[in-house]
Amino acid sequence: MRQMTWVDRGQSVTFDKQFEEDGRPYCVGVARLGSLQTSGAVFTAWIQLRGSAWVESKEGKFRLHQREWIAFEKESRPLIQAGRDGVCIGVALDNDALRLLGTLADCSVYTGRGRMSHAEARLALRLWREAQGPGTSIHHLRPLLLHIASLQRELSGGVQRCPGRSRLRKRQVFGRMQRARMYLEGNSHRVVRISELAELTNFSSWYLSKTFQSLYEESPQALAARLRLERAAMLLRDTDMMIGEVASASGFDNCCSFARAFRSRYGTSASRYREAAEILPPQSAKFPVASRK
Repeated sequence: MRQMTWVDRGQSVTFDKQFEEDGRPYCVGVARLGSLQTSGAVFTAWIQLRGSAWVESKEGKFRLHQREWIAFEKESRPLIQAGRDGVCIGVALDNDALRLLGTLADCSVYTGRGRMSHAEARLALRLWREAQGPGTSIHHLRPLLLHIASLQRELSGGVQRCPGRSRLRKRQVFGRMQRARMYLEGNSHRVVRISELAELTNFSSWYLSKTFQSLYEESPQALAARLRLERAAMLLRDTDMMIGEVASASGFDNCCSFARAFRSRYGTSASRYREAAEILPPQSAKFPVASRK
């Protein structure tokens, strides 16, 4: 069984074809404009070591920066496209690997994204390399799987707040809520309907909204609005797009509604926000925002 697939220098690989020819790879990597389309049969987790990468999945589009991680459910089929100098490593977990993680500790891995320290990124790279040694088996993934689970330690508290009589049911509900949250993050360029999230999670709209609010202390609608405004602020800081173009790219129908929402969120107009971003250092150009509950 082949244990590693590496895509580099503009190569393009699809997991489905690799499975037929070489068997299922566990460790994967994408670098320097390479692209990899994953299968719907594996849970994947990715770590950006250098540069950046674009990720497109059923949950939407994401930008990965150095020392960020992102994970997707089986059905997501993410497409990873590394930047010119980007290096992204990952692991593809089939049912056997996921069961192995469950037997190692009382933990699991979930859809989500986050950042890690420099030490955590170096450890991930070392464990990823060690998992590819000669004569390896699925059990050689243990240290890497536990490290990935540790990167998601902040998510473990959310499992307890999910409804369900058993630990397994709570994990299932939390996994679906995480996927709904990722869908909102991946579609911050438009208005997302509750019915879309309900279809994605296979929950009713009422159950989804109630559980989401209880878990994240923020309704799906409020989170979607906040993400769209954060996207607008990023576009104002990092691009030369006109204010109207920023509003449209953030899912607003007209400049008036965008102006009201932006001022309410950041306490200033979009034009003054951009002026401050051009004058002040990046860490000082961000205006205070209303805190979440």
